[in-house]
Amino acid sequence: MNKWSRLKYSPCLPMGRDGRCVTASDEHIALSRAAAADGMVLLKNENGLLPLRGGKRIAVFGKAQYDYVKGGGGSGYVTVDYVRNIYDGLKLKEAEGKIELFDGLIGFYKNEMEKQYAAGKENGLTEEPELSQDMLDRAAAYTDTAIITICRFSGEGWDRHGEPYDGDFYLSRSEEKMVNDVLDRFANVIAVINAGAQTDTEWYHSDSRISSVLYAWQGGMEGGLAIADILCGDVNPSGKLVDTFAKRFSDYPSSESFSESDDYVKYYEDIYVGYRYFETVKDAYGRVNYPFGFGLSYTDFKISDIDVYKDGDNIHVSAKVTNTGDMSGKEVVQVYFSAPQGKLGKPALELAAFSKTGILEPGETRAVYMTFPISSMSSYDDTGKVQKSAYVLEKGCYKFYVGNSVRNTVKADYEYMVESDTVTEQLTQQAAPRRLEKRMLSDGSFETLEPCENNTSRIPSPASDASAPAEPAMLIDVYEGKVTLDSFIKQLTDDELVGLVYGQPNTGVANTSGMGNLEKYGIPNVMTADGPAGLRINKECEVTTTAFPCATLLACTWDPELLYSIGAAGAKEVKENNMGIWLTPAMNIHRNPLCGRNFEYFSEDPLITGKMAAAKVRGIQSQHIAASAKHFCANNKEKNRLESDSIVSERALREIYLKGFEICVKESQPWTVMSSYNLINGTRASENYDLITNVLRGEWGFEGMVTTDWANSAEEYKELLAGNDIKMPFGYHDSVIAALNDGKITRADIEICVKRILEMIMKL
Repeated sequence: MNKWSRLKYSPCLPMGRDGRCVTASDEHIALSRAAAADGMVLLKNENGLLPLRGGKRIAVFGKAQYDYVKGGGGSGYVTVDYVRNIYDGLKLKEAEGKIELFDGLIGFYKNEMEKQYAAGKENGLTEEPELSQDMLDRAAAYTDTAIITICRFSGEGWDRHGEPYDGDFYLSRSEEKMVNDVLDRFANVIAVINAGAQTDTEWYHSDSRISSVLYAWQGGMEGGLAIADILCGDVNPSGKLVDTFAKRFSDYPSSESFSESDDYVKYYEDIYVGYRYFETVKDAYGRVNYPFGFGLSYTDFKISDIDVYKDGDNIHVSAKVTNTGDMSGKEVVQVYFSAPQGKLGKPALELAAFSKTGILEPGETRAVYMTFPISSMSSYDDTGKVQKSAYVLEKGCYKFYVGNSVRNTVKADYEYMVESDTVTEQLTQQAAPRRLEKRMLSDGSFETLEPCENNTSRIPSPASDASAPAEPAMLIDVYEGKVTLDSFIKQLTDDELVGLVYGQPNTGVANTSGMGNLEKYGIPNVMTADGPAGLRINKECEVTTTAFPCATLLACTWDPELLYSIGAAGAKEVKENNMGIWLTPAMNIHRNPLCGRNFEYFSEDPLITGKMAAAKVRGIQSQHIAASAKHFCANNKEKNRLESDSIVSERALREIYLKGFEICVKESQPWTVMSSYNLINGTRASENYDLITNVLRGEWGFEGMVTTDWANSAEEYKELLAGNDIKMPFGYHDSVIAALNDGKITRADIEICVKRILEMIMKL
């Protein structure tokens, strides 16, 4: 039996202790529940209403208590044995004697939701039913404390809505009526928001009648239990926002351009995404309800003894964190830098480093240490104001701020001085826009941009001078060092070679196709698997897996070690089910709240994105399963995603939309990267030589293979020329052979792609 034998079998061979399966094991489900509680964000807690203690009586309103959304749709959907909803979690706490529930509502909500499901409504897309006055009156007679629940669902291939009363970003009219009915009758009100992305916050932020708000995100299969853990104080909330929560949808700088056209998206706001906009542009500062990095706790922390200093090429930061309250908990220390405006213009603050403590007992103090490269404070000059196509530290004073949100920091005594403009990395122009008329400056005004001409010339793939082996060789011979990979590839016919650069049929419980599949030479058919919230296996296969919380919630933990653990756990489930490539992490930027797949992505900030993704990749690949970092890049909208052109400056590409991928590649070397559906400045992502070969491989040193997203609209031979190694889930064999015969592509071009595919397979 060779090292790839497992990939041939179905059903799985259990990998757990005592012959048990690890898939959907008690350990993985417990990890999902703990992670969910760790990333939920307490936004408001006036008058100490939370945590609920001492058998407090409560009434729960809103369909979301039953219609709980564990995660998003599409590749993020996970088939599970069960889902614990919010009511389930609270009922468990009642059984433990911590609260008392008014049970006169759950039957109503259950019946109403089941009717809507039977009529074709999807979980999370149902209508809020109207309560009778009698039910409201009976609940108010039982208690003065109410929980309002609101849920949202979105999915792959469609975007959300941002109009008033849309029942998406904003409350629907029926939801607003329910909220007002509750507020009219109850003195103590808690809101719980079960959503995968930002929603309107104004209705509870500015209403003093709502005392407490828990942004619970989409917490996976045990999310309802995790919510109850926090509401009842069994877990002290420690999540911090990784997105800015503005007052209105129109306050986000990309709100107008997001829907300007189905055919393109112009990134007029440039680098001023999220807090980089709200903390920088004067008129925008007051449009924030909850700032980036914000999150409350049931205890209090003091960050003291802040020390910032330079050592070599790095900035070092240390601080002490003391729990000054009366409940154990965790705190996140965040470090921001402020660069001089110079000629290029800069955000007022940028996240440089962060560290989450372990659990601190009351009175306990713990030191945290963080380091980041001085060069990471550089800005990219794409127009030549200082030095074209270079990362530059402009002269002036670089200041540092340490705290627990972007708006709750202390300025460090140390300042880093740059005496003259300094180039930290000289690059060349890549993937620049031909038709971006303007972009935002740091004062909120716009500068005019001239069209860019991209003059990158593709370098032909060098032909290998290897010879085919004297005797037919198998892939295991390459792995064991008996023959070189170049020699092995030379023995393949053109048809066999081309047959390796597109997807292969599903086997076992896989549903997203395989790679490889040339049995004649011992090349296994390696199955791929979705998705970002856990291993996705179709329901008809009757294999259930662990649904972890959505990526945004996980990012709100600010805990890369937790992401490593989830990556490793999910990879074990992938391996146990005889698959080899897990199509995660998804790491596009939250440019706009309405992107339908924001729940799959981490943050508006590229550092959080890159660090969380790198940790998850390391966890996945620790199990000899390939991670696939996606979607490369600027896939920040779902509508018309196969044809929409992301028109964005090279500076914004490099500082915002590519930066997370750069961090992930340099820190974890994912074995695969997935190119995105969209065009980037007029060129399809999978055909983009500038980005795939010059930037990803040339500048960052990526060593793995690149796959397309599934069933894109690109020309396969052009993808191969760009360095996109494989087309999924199928390809166009005759078309590539014709291109080869016509001289549009050479055998050497295809050989190098096949080589990278086989190198990946041999790592499994």
